[in-house]
Amino acid sequence: MLEHESGLLGLSGISSDARELEASDAENAALALAVFTYRVALAAGAMATALNGLDALVFTAGIGEHSAIVRSAVCKRLGHLDVLLDDGANQAASATTTISLPASRVRVVVVQAREDVIAARAARHLLEQN
Repeated sequence: MLEHESGLLGLSGISSDARELEASDAENAALALAVFTYRVALAAGAMATALNGLDALVFTAGIGEHSAIVRSAVCKRLGHLDVLLDDGANQAASATTTISLPASRVRVVVVQAREDVIAARAARHLLEQN
């Protein structure tokens, strides 16, 4: 139940897919995304405190690569750290690109996840051991 019925699905009652929640006009979908972006910003803020600042904020994988709405909401919550998002670059982001404004103290980047490469390297490493 914790694995399959919580998170975005548990909060929204609709889906665990952020794209479906973004397309929905249901109140619970907006709540689920708001809680999610709050928790991401909270974690980034905690890391910024531990590291005495941020040099970069990197979005990757499914939601990080494909959701301009989530990236925007997280960056707005981190505005007090001088995270300044270029809205046009954020909307147009694909593959690996910088989406922060030049005046931003924190560089904001979207990085394409390459799980296939990591899996192939791990498989090669295992085969070379035998």
